[in-house]
Amino acid sequence: MYSNASLKEIKLSYAQHLVPQLVTAVVIINDKLKIQYLSSSAEALFSKSLNRLYQKEFLDIFTHSSITAERLNQVFSTGQDFTDSEVVLEFIENYHITLEVTASIALFNGSEHILLECKQIDKQKQISAEIFQEQQWEAARDLIRGLAHEIKNPLGGLRGAAQLLAKELTRDQQEFTTMIIEQADRLTNLVDRLLGPNQLPNIEMHNIHEVMEKVHQLVSLDNAKGIEFIRDYDPSIPDIGLDTEKLQQTLLNIIRNATQVLDKTGVITLKTRIATNQTINGKKVKLAVKLSIIDNGPGIPPAIQDTIFYPMVSGRSDGTGLGLSIAQTLIHQHQGKLLCHSYPGRTEFSILLPLTKRA
Repeated sequence: MYSNASLKEIKLSYAQHLVPQLVTAVVIINDKLKIQYLSSSAEALFSKSLNRLYQKEFLDIFTHSSITAERLNQVFSTGQDFTDSEVVLEFIENYHITLEVTASIALFNGSEHILLECKQIDKQKQISAEIFQEQQWEAARDLIRGLAHEIKNPLGGLRGAAQLLAKELTRDQQEFTTMIIEQADRLTNLVDRLLGPNQLPNIEMHNIHEVMEKVHQLVSLDNAKGIEFIRDYDPSIPDIGLDTEKLQQTLLNIIRNATQVLDKTGVITLKTRIATNQTINGKKVKLAVKLSIIDNGPGIPPAIQDTIFYPMVSGRSDGTGLGLSIAQTLIHQHQGKLLCHSYPGRTEFSILLPLTKRA
């Protein structure tokens, strides 16, 4: 039989040796929301040591957090634990992680603290979301294309009938048939846009920054608001196989969407980097080129963030919802992936293109 003192020593010994070995990141904060302890896993997760973060306010180490100080203080006031399965934390270095977080009350040195158990779920969430969104995107695209073909066929007959009728009418009456023809042409043009690009990309080796500079030149010429453009390029990126026209169209669609919601204080950053060990459309890719378009606008409404690439979905009342859908199709044709991460004050569209060896 162990004495109570012996059991206490055993528990303390196990706690001291086991907590640092936990895969789950453990963070302890006091009633001022200041960090008192980080496990080894938490130091790795936040890429910062306990020595550096001790007594720092927990939420101050992030530029954005979906957990608020009010919610953490509520744990103290009510004593009720909570679990959030999708906590997004954005770091000063402009990268973000998604966590499953459990917050509970724990007593240390006679005072109440909050024990945060954090498990990173980016990969699992990304894979499941990509599979679901891919299925939904393809279903929506097929539905729209089917409807577009059904609309396009009678439009051609309507236009032809109007042309024949015009030959039997007086010049004054032909005004009405001309209107019918013009509207039929307008609808045909819209249907063609719904059908999306029907030509496969012409893949050739190009310098990605030549494409970025061409796009920057085009948007700078049409910049009535005086939006600031920042170019942050990685000059070490080698040539990559792509269709310059289709990639330019994709970038222009994204940038023009951003410029429409920004005011004169708007800033758009064009950024290129090498990304390693990526999963693109279900395939593992060792090296990829990452193109980012980042703006400081109001952000995309959360209600449509999961469907923003679907046809006919738009965050603007006057939007057609076709630009991003077409951009997604063009990037898919490059065997790449188009992503979006957005909250008020920062929206980032990222394009991942596999970096293949030159033949």
